[in-house]
Amino acid sequence: MSSANATVDLDDTEGLLDADRDGLLRASAMAGAQVRATAAAIEEGALNSVAGGSRPRTLIWVAGRGAAETAGTMLAAAFGGSAGEPMVVAAESPPWIGPLDVLVVAGDDPGDPALVTAAATAVRRGARVVVAAPYEGPLRDATAGRTAVLAPRLPAADEFGLCRYLAAGLATLAAVDPGVSVDLARLADELDAEALRNSAGRELFTNPAKVLAERISGRRAVLAGDCAATLALARHGAAVFLRLAGEVVAAAGLADAMVALRSGMTSRFGDPVDRLFHDEEFDGPAPSAVRVLALALAAEREVVTARVAGCGDVDVVGAEDVGDTGETGAITVPAGPTEQQLAVLSVRLEMAAVYLKLVGG
Repeated sequence: MSSANATVDLDDTEGLLDADRDGLLRASAMAGAQVRATAAAIEEGALNSVAGGSRPRTLIWVAGRGAAETAGTMLAAAFGGSAGEPMVVAAESPPWIGPLDVLVVAGDDPGDPALVTAAATAVRRGARVVVAAPYEGPLRDATAGRTAVLAPRLPAADEFGLCRYLAAGLATLAAVDPGVSVDLARLADELDAEALRNSAGRELFTNPAKVLAERISGRRAVLAGDCAATLALARHGAAVFLRLAGEVVAAAGLADAMVALRSGMTSRFGDPVDRLFHDEEFDGPAPSAVRVLALALAAEREVVTARVAGCGDVDVVGAEDVGDTGETGAITVPAGPTEQQLAVLSVRLEMAAVYLKLVGG
């Protein structure tokens, strides 16, 4: 581990497990179980009240903050060109909502005034409503049982709740739009496989979360996205690195990151000559360069790779990248649909943040 403050090595399985006093590794590996719990609720008829009927005019996603808002942004970006209805992500219920619309309120606080007001307004105006939040307190009182409920069945901190919201949104889209097909069971299996690849007992070169932690540790890092979905994912990653590991990682559009790299601003040397003549004995340690991790979907990987060609300290990170032996090169797996790639990468970033916390003590 390159961090000067590291107290545990990434390949020290026992040390990592001993350091995990709060059970963060287990919590970060529960994404598949959360998706499977949502799938079970669907099978039990949780969305029967909103399924069928005519296709909605608009699907509106109202979320307060954090992972719930990120999930809505990802879904809107992933399905904006293929779903039969536009998807709007908002902080409150729009004034034009009516019987032709479907509203999803997502969050972890049933007392959030924005969620309560949005749900109550939608019910009053005859819209179909899905609650992807704890169904209790003011939220339950305001809707009086006139909603479909996808309440969380497994406890999870907000840092690890993104996949649950993604599953709720995917299930809702599939219920109201016959043109959208979603396999939550397969998604859950893929998330379980990702968690297994990232388990503490796996060596660094076959553990994609440990690889990310190693690349970020002790350096200034930027998570970059080149589309709305990956930019939202980058922001989620930056948030979990800060909240879990206390690590400041920037999130930016790939274009902004590339401009900074090519202008030399990220080196902290105003002039390349300064780097050439820098003497650590007299000038102190040289400032570390910025490492950019470009999060890329499989469909855009070729373009992203071409854009970053020739720039040092840039790594393209995709869901299909699961290891690097060094001798035989990168180890890859099939990428899967867009929503699966986003979910897999979110788990990878969350587990990388957990590893950074554990190795830092």
